[in-house]
Amino acid sequence: MTAEITNYQSLIATLPKAELHLHIEGSLEPELMMALAERNNIQLPFRSVEEVRAAYNFSDLQSFLDIYFAGGAVLLHEQDFFDLTWAYLERASADNVCHVEIFYDPQSHTDRGVSFETVLQGIHRALLAGEAQLGISFRLILCFLRHLSAESAMATLQEALPYKDLICGVGLDSSEVGYPPSLFKTVFDAARSEGFVTVAHAGEEGPPEYVWQALDMLKVSRIDHGVRCMEDPALVHKLVKDQTPLTVCPLSNLKLKVVETLEEHNLKKMMDAGLCVTINSDDPAYFGGYINENFLQTQAALNLSATEICTLAKNSIIASFLDTERKHTLTKKIEAIYNSHVDE
Repeated sequence: MTAEITNYQSLIATLPKAELHLHIEGSLEPELMMALAERNNIQLPFRSVEEVRAAYNFSDLQSFLDIYFAGGAVLLHEQDFFDLTWAYLERASADNVCHVEIFYDPQSHTDRGVSFETVLQGIHRALLAGEAQLGISFRLILCFLRHLSAESAMATLQEALPYKDLICGVGLDSSEVGYPPSLFKTVFDAARSEGFVTVAHAGEEGPPEYVWQALDMLKVSRIDHGVRCMEDPALVHKLVKDQTPLTVCPLSNLKLKVVETLEEHNLKKMMDAGLCVTINSDDPAYFGGYINENFLQTQAALNLSATEICTLAKNSIIASFLDTERKHTLTKKIEAIYNSHVDE
């Protein structure tokens, strides 16, 4: 048994992966949070790193979002956003992540008086450094906060237009229940008309109907989370037929009580149904694990095979917004690593 676990650890560590569901603000580790609070003279409701970690005991999505937005208050200057993003990229590099498609929430910063440009330039400068120094390619996705109005989202989209060369797409995140994708149809229509790709959180705590709306009204290329799609056979059939990717975040689902135990997670059933599933870390500083930890714990809980692990890695590449040539190169590399693992 020990040899088998070690073998999976080696396989997961070696595989190149793309991370497609990562909120950069959710990678703010307590140590950096406290350091930035001191640097920017921000008073937090915590006296130590240990107190911050003790607060990461969430009952649902909203209880997480409350502390998530409170922690973000330490991010004020371009260098803060650079430091935040660079810290994530170093962790991603250690997990053999070769490509990232990062979410960020400009409204959570502009509403605090931090300029749109400050946020974007800090994150983008770090992403460029990560590509040059760590070999991690990237796309940047601006997310609208669904608990705010569609008018606020449209104003944010207008702010983004001068930076279309830096931003790949738009998404929809924050509190899901009570804020259906249909509220943002006009904004997403406008975003697509400007050349942005679209993705959306749906079917995490919200019902399968939210996934249908994201597909039919927002015309999304990917569904973020989507685990509740399995409640609707017709929806599963459509997602399988179209091979619409689902960016699943197992440790997030566990931490936010979407599932009570990881053994109950439906990721394997989703794969067995033919869905294009990927594994991601969502908000790793808050949910107890970056991408490899998500792979390792999910493999152990669901007894995933080496073939299934490699399929998840390949899916992450296929589901990305990378060009066809790089997708081909990376999937071939995954296949070669799988074959060498099997031959051991």
